[in-house]
Amino acid sequence: MKNLRFKDFFWCPDLTSTAGYDAIIQYLSDGKRTCKEVEDFMKARASIEERYAKDLLGLSKKVCGHNEMNTLKRSLDMFKLQIENVSLSHLQLAQSMREEAKKLEEFKEKQREARKKIEQQMDALHKQKSSQFKRTMDSKKAYEQKCRDKEEADQNMNRNTNTNNTKLVEKLHLKAQQAKQNAEEADKLYQQNVINLGKIRDDWLKEHINACEIFEKQSAERINFLRNTVWTHLNQLSQQCVTGDELYEEVRRSLEQCDVQEDVEHFVNLRRTGEKPPAPVVYENFYTGQRSPTGPPPTRLPPPAVRRGPLPDPTKNNRDDGCRSFVEDSEYSVIQY
Repeated sequence: MKNLRFKDFFWCPDLTSTAGYDAIIQYLSDGKRTCKEVEDFMKARASIEERYAKDLLGLSKKVCGHNEMNTLKRSLDMFKLQIENVSLSHLQLAQSMREEAKKLEEFKEKQREARKKIEQQMDALHKQKSSQFKRTMDSKKAYEQKCRDKEEADQNMNRNTNTNNTKLVEKLHLKAQQAKQNAEEADKLYQQNVINLGKIRDDWLKEHINACEIFEKQSAERINFLRNTVWTHLNQLSQQCVTGDELYEEVRRSLEQCDVQEDVEHFVNLRRTGEKPPAPVVYENFYTGQRSPTGPPPTRLPPPAVRRGPLPDPTKNNRDDGCRSFVEDSEYSVIQY
């Protein structure tokens, strides 16, 4: 299939129309706007990356596992270090994005300057072509009017050929001659304007074709440049993911070296306070002073109720015969009887 070209499909039957050219210019303007939008997008993304990097860098400086020890502490220190490295990589990514945006801006300005010169030339040719076309059409109208005046003068002269009024015939003859001269001059002017318009048209055709070729080339370059810019942008993002994963892998390797039992033993060896637990608190009986090494103190019960013996004989007052009870006795009582 034959490739479609700007120079083959942006013509108009009307010589003064610029519809085809205007369509191309509008397309180029839309392309310029797209470049600006992509440029702004990349700058905004770079700003996001920069803010994220700075926040991440600040986060990496905060205390995290300061009181930890041994292998876990080393892993946490590696974790903070690699988070700091990730933040620095995001800063680098933001700078790379700004550089790509700068390249796009320069490309856009370069195309704008090149297009500006061509547009100025085409605008001048359009004005010249429109002005000459108007002069040509005006001269054509004048020429046609002079031709009609000549025909009318010739008809008047022919109608009065046989009249006896010599002065009238002479007057009509002079008028016909003047009309003929005027028509011939109008004809020459009209023809000259047509020739001039033809030259201007030829110049315009050449410039239009040249402009179409340059604009088509610019459009192809713009599409390719934008495509490559977005592709590069995505490569940068993918590389950032790879870089981040490589940095995180360092943390994972450190975590693999984290030994739970070793950390526990390290703490024990570092902070140990003794190997013997305190002795249990023993129960001491208030009455006997006896100490029981284990178990809770027994519940104190009231002494068992016993039936008392018969009342003593009051006639016998011998205390030695009195009955005493001792603590060791099962029927101990502090009452003598």
